[in-house]
Amino acid sequence: MKAGRTTGPISRGPGRGLHHAALTVLCACALLLSGCTAGPPGQSAGHGPAGPARLAAATAVPPALAGYYRQKLDWKPCAEQPAFQCTTLRAPLDYARPEAGDVRLAATRKKATGTGAQRIGSLLFNPGGPGQPAITSLWPFAGAFSPAVRAAYDLVAVDPRGVGSSTPVDCGTDTAGTLLGVRWLPGADEPDADQPDLAGADEAARDTAAACERGAGRLLPHVGTLDSARDMELMRVLLDDERLHYLGFSYGSYLGASYAGLFPSHVGRMVLDGGVDPTLDGVRSVLAQARGYQIAWDSFAADCAARPACSVGHSVAEAGRALDALVEALDRAPLRQGKDVVLDGDGLISAVTTGLMAPAWEKLRAALAEVRSGGTTAVQELSGAFDHSGFSGAAYLAISCLSGTLGARATPAQAREALPAFVSASPRFGRYFAEQLSACAHWPVPADQPARAITARGAAPILVVGTTRDPATPYSEARTLSRLLSSGRLLTYDGDGHTAYLRSVGCVDDAVDRYLTGGQLPPAGTVCT
Repeated sequence: MKAGRTTGPISRGPGRGLHHAALTVLCACALLLSGCTAGPPGQSAGHGPAGPARLAAATAVPPALAGYYRQKLDWKPCAEQPAFQCTTLRAPLDYARPEAGDVRLAATRKKATGTGAQRIGSLLFNPGGPGQPAITSLWPFAGAFSPAVRAAYDLVAVDPRGVGSSTPVDCGTDTAGTLLGVRWLPGADEPDADQPDLAGADEAARDTAAACERGAGRLLPHVGTLDSARDMELMRVLLDDERLHYLGFSYGSYLGASYAGLFPSHVGRMVLDGGVDPTLDGVRSVLAQARGYQIAWDSFAADCAARPACSVGHSVAEAGRALDALVEALDRAPLRQGKDVVLDGDGLISAVTTGLMAPAWEKLRAALAEVRSGGTTAVQELSGAFDHSGFSGAAYLAISCLSGTLGARATPAQAREALPAFVSASPRFGRYFAEQLSACAHWPVPADQPARAITARGAAPILVVGTTRDPATPYSEARTLSRLLSSGRLLTYDGDGHTAYLRSVGCVDDAVDRYLTGGQLPPAGTVCT
């Protein structure tokens, strides 16, 4: 499963994976939203004169759906962020059976600063996840865009169905504490460091699935990526945009590609940063991420080893052994600070994965050094980065399990059989990721989006951005996605961390901005460093 992003002004991100320990990293990408939550943003959508896009859509859909496309968005200043506008709209719970009822979608926007010919339309933004609110991600992130982009676009974010201030998935339990697999924050309670508790992970997945069926059973079949893509098309029409212009990070790239597959002729300028390979099944997707974190750790370890003060050794191999030893020592005797802070091996792994994704190597070096001397403050700072970002573990799981790519459904026996491949691909993290393989095994709803190629034949050019040592959405996936899309173009960032755009990489930012504002793709084979 993919997560949002963690960088720059923020964190997927995910953008990807079910994990237990803190889910902390997961909100990643989640553009580090400093803890804001969107209160019911704004007013309900009413009805009013329809623009050209609404009129065209309303005549092209079944009569039972036409009313949804004739809504008028009633934008009001957001209660928590008056510089932004907020609204709500109705979408059908089931697009195939609109009589089944509605879901509420919450949205925000920041109006473009330009006028006249400077303006292009709306730029729909998704930070990743799944399960990460888009509204409270956009609020602190909007200032990171260049003046040219701000002049050209209204920045718009919609909390996907099941997430944030839209109709939520409520499992009536502490899903974040029992989930298996927040896709980038491995970490589960292990009775034996060398033998992950696959049976325990399967039991937790069974309990969580049962709780979600009780608490949100009617909603569960209708929160998948395909339905959210249909909601994006509804939003395009209500915004009266001829084409959908879109920026998606991590899981947001999967959402954007899914939209392009459904509505290729409506694609405008689309940027997919941290691309997800839609042909991978759930097991291979988790394995790819385990491998991605190993690559990221080795890159960090090589940099650390070249520094005289590196606390984990002076070679990549020595650093790996030092991390293993720290995890084992903390599992035997967790560090305690005050009444409430207990750091075990799982907590350290969570902090490490966060540091690799950001990337926050200086903080990670400090955390590892402090743990070796018995301190926990630096680890808490890393692990706590996502504690208040509004990420929903219940929504994460509900959305992921409807995808053949994002949700793994292995039995404990199948997970045990796969374990050697995970440990071989990722000696440091493989066993943690193997515990995600049963995450969706007992989910009460079958996946509605199988793992398969998305070509979006006929779509306008789509820009895919990939980072060579991205742990959460490995570079190989961005490369594959760009090749699958009939109009895909890959922009490579030879660097570390999760996603690349708006992380102060001038070459990447300039290339993406030129595409968004002028439609100019970077030359094929462009590599930024």
